[in-house]
Amino acid sequence: MKHGRKITGGKYKAFSKRKKYSIPGIPRKVKLRENKSKVLRGLGGSKKTVLLSTEQVNVMDTKTKKTKKVKIKNVIETPSNKFLARQNILIKGAIIETDLGKAKITNRPGQEGQINAVLLKE
Repeated sequence: MKHGRKITGGKYKAFSKRKKYSIPGIPRKVKLRENKSKVLRGLGGSKKTVLLSTEQVNVMDTKTKKTKKVKIKNVIETPSNKFLARQNILIKGAIIETDLGKAKITNRPGQEGQINAVLLKE
């Protein structure tokens, strides 16, 4: 058969070209350093603040239901990947050491402009 034709003689339709909204974004790994953020433009002109690096966290104490902004000392453990903890990268589910004690990150810092955590019982 001729090149680019079906067995019946019909043409193969070309796939649609790659659209901007279907291209995945760059994964942003939030480091434990001085505060640095970036504002991205979303669909429809919406603005999204993403975090690149930080040294502060909003920690909620489950007993008193109070939230405090404290400094992060170190990343202790990351359940999804142990190498991220060694590089001090902050992701959801990571256990961090703060001034108040150990806390677990509950949000996705690469998608939002801050880090929220819950104080762990010791």
